[in-house]
Amino acid sequence: MANKPRLAAGLDAGSARTRCVICVVEEGRIRFLGAGEVESRGWVKGRIADPAAMSESVRIATREAERNAQTAVEGVVAGLGGIAVSGTNSHGVYEFGHPREIVEQDMGYAVERACRVRLEDDRVLLQVFPQDFTVDGRSGFHNPKGTRCSRLEANVHVVTTSAADHQSLVGAVHKAHLGVEETVFEAMAAAYAAVLPDERNRGVVLIDIGMQSTDIVIYDGDALVQAASYPISADHFTKDVAIGLTTSYEDAEKLKQEYGCAILGLTADNTLIEVPSAEGRPARETTRRQLNEILEARAEELFYYVKQEVTAAGMEQSLLEGVVLCGGGALLPGMCDMAERVLNCQARNGLAVGMLDWPDSLDNPAWTTVAGLAMYSARLKERRDVKRKAPGFMSLVLRS
Repeated sequence: MANKPRLAAGLDAGSARTRCVICVVEEGRIRFLGAGEVESRGWVKGRIADPAAMSESVRIATREAERNAQTAVEGVVAGLGGIAVSGTNSHGVYEFGHPREIVEQDMGYAVERACRVRLEDDRVLLQVFPQDFTVDGRSGFHNPKGTRCSRLEANVHVVTTSAADHQSLVGAVHKAHLGVEETVFEAMAAAYAAVLPDERNRGVVLIDIGMQSTDIVIYDGDALVQAASYPISADHFTKDVAIGLTTSYEDAEKLKQEYGCAILGLTADNTLIEVPSAEGRPARETTRRQLNEILEARAEELFYYVKQEVTAAGMEQSLLEGVVLCGGGALLPGMCDMAERVLNCQARNGLAVGMLDWPDSLDNPAWTTVAGLAMYSARLKERRDVKRKAPGFMSLVLRS
């Protein structure tokens, strides 16, 4: 009997679109099999308000992916983001009492102590990202196993989220008759797909601009040094246009997509565009410049928030690989130009790399996060044996 294929699946259940990607792990390589997408239901202001409707969106997107892949999956790695997610640096100390060689369990215990941050009742630990270890006062050790010392310190970045939001997501996926292999911060998943290890080593910030929130991760020397989320999102750009041009939300979205740009000077700003009015009233004309002034102001505000996080992480002069933009909000023309203006470094759109047979039709920033979730699922399959040997917090170290 032929060996059963090792399938890996990612689920991005966003507030605007629900996407699923299925791939197969073959001899250490990941190959794309199929994808599904559907408009999301059950979300209100970035939170799950109707779990049954949200679960139905998950079911439809997954079934479409299964039809395209001509196979069925039992579980997925689910992405989680939004303003409830926050990250903080933490420090743990393990005193041995006498000098001896460090073993793997010691590293895990030091990380566990670093993760003993006081969480409020409504918070849960989402992920742990080890940064480095300090051995008898000497910092900068990434894998001190075998080193002799009497004091081991672990530096980690701890990402937490709302317990209610986390349970709502997991429960909705379960109602769609799917298991949840892991829940992962979506910006990290996008970075997993779009940013190569060498690029992380040289310093990079990934910005995932979704419908209801913008999630960011900052890497320095392959270590995640900052994770954060902001309530400024693609939805705010559309609402600004609707208010500024006195039109409906739906018409504002169309104007943004057809004529919008996040920075002045990249389009024919004096061109006249037609702005729909309320039913029974004639359409009005305005200049493209007025539309883009509205979008530029919001884009500038968004990247100034990111700049504050970059400054807090001490990375102003260290983003040698610049900025990577993902999510549906990155599709607005001029976003990379505005990022470069505010953050004073190069910027590019983040596209999924490293997956065989990835279709050209999905090669855009809106699909990067779910591609990363599927790739992360594949990594879990590859490291299954390692995880069995490293229970508890050490498994968090290995899968970060």
